[in-house]
Amino acid sequence: MGQRVRIGQAVAAGATGQELELRGWVRTVRTGKEVTFIVLNDGSSLSGIQVVVSPGLANYEEVSRTGTGSALVVRGTLQPSPAAGQAVELHATAVEVVGPSDESYPLQKKRHTFEYLRTIAHLRPRTNTLGAVFRVRSFLAQAIHRFFAERGFLYVHTPIVTANDCEGAGELFRVTTLDPEQVPRTEGGVDYGADFFGQATGLTVSGQLEGELFAQAFTDIYTFGPTFRAENSNTARHAAEFWMIEPEMAFADLMDDARLAEAFLRYLCRQVLDGCGEDLEFFNRQIDPGLIQRIEAVASTPFAVMEYTEAVERLQKADVAFAYPVQWGLDLQTEHERYLTEQLVGGPLFVVNYPKEIKAFYMRQNGDGRTVAAMDLLVPKVGEIIGGSQREERYDLLFRRMEETGIAPDALWWYLDSRRWGSTPHAGFGLGFERLIMYLTGMENIRDVIPFPRTPRHAEF
Repeated sequence: MGQRVRIGQAVAAGATGQELELRGWVRTVRTGKEVTFIVLNDGSSLSGIQVVVSPGLANYEEVSRTGTGSALVVRGTLQPSPAAGQAVELHATAVEVVGPSDESYPLQKKRHTFEYLRTIAHLRPRTNTLGAVFRVRSFLAQAIHRFFAERGFLYVHTPIVTANDCEGAGELFRVTTLDPEQVPRTEGGVDYGADFFGQATGLTVSGQLEGELFAQAFTDIYTFGPTFRAENSNTARHAAEFWMIEPEMAFADLMDDARLAEAFLRYLCRQVLDGCGEDLEFFNRQIDPGLIQRIEAVASTPFAVMEYTEAVERLQKADVAFAYPVQWGLDLQTEHERYLTEQLVGGPLFVVNYPKEIKAFYMRQNGDGRTVAAMDLLVPKVGEIIGGSQREERYDLLFRRMEETGIAPDALWWYLDSRRWGSTPHAGFGLGFERLIMYLTGMENIRDVIPFPRTPRHAEF
């Protein structure tokens, strides 16, 4: 095989008269009396390229009968295309069928339901929609690293296997080498002392607590890795395995945290608008009309800030019949969040200073004795997209709060140690990567923005 050129690069360059070698998979084949048209795609762009194959080709009969899904190597000359919707096409001088495909190939039709495509997750990246999703996902992952690198943040790989469950952040998947047929037991239950790590361990639900330790040495850090929740949830917004971005900053308060979150989300919106134009146009046309306008608005609109107490008061005065009650001390539901950001503010909104009883033990207690320095960033259409807080840096208050919430201080002795020596005010937030992708593509099910979704009773791929 010769030097390969990516199809997206060839189409973008549009250098007609140039001889190229393209490699990819057949999306469609149309054969007439005098010519065969093949749409070839290698994943580098949404549209692919039309290949024109004439009967003079030595293996024309084989090529004209090639099936959808076949892998081809095509050599030819790039020419202006007379067809609407494409600027160039490739006139083939040689076609090699590397991997044939037949009529049993599951992606024969142009359109399939997302539910069906989840049953063939090993093939669905070859579709237009999922191809666009995973190009955007890859681009965003790189943009996230660029954002933090440009600001001097240290990238930390926090543990995937951990004895810490971030105390209430979610149900753990247990990690063990114990024989399920002969589980050692004590009077208190399973004897994890006989296990590989000598204690109960699981897959991490968050890298935050370990990230805080690194922030006390490197000032600004972030984690970006897989997290796991063993919750029997079958909603369109939940998965058992997903990725989280969690920055942490020393010498920072809640408003520093909010400023970073705003800069971060606006940066990612601008990046995807500038770098994924073809795919965003597809989503705007086929999946979510108004998507691009909404992303543009987030990228260019200053974010509002509202106290939780005010938010509750405004919701109680709203002329809307909410399904869930609105009362000080209760968490806001999605319908409340969407009303605040869509109807009341008309743009992104930080709700800050929540009642301490509905928030985690590690959040900094405010002077009123009722609230903690927590924030949620709400955006139109989805509600909460980022959650964060200033962390409690005062040893005595943290210790007391752990006791109040039923957390054994001895189990998190290392976390308390970080407050004993050189403790600083610090803050951070978490952003679910898949939730971000859903927001920036208009896709409505988290299963369709993860390559191989892990949900209850589904781990076959």
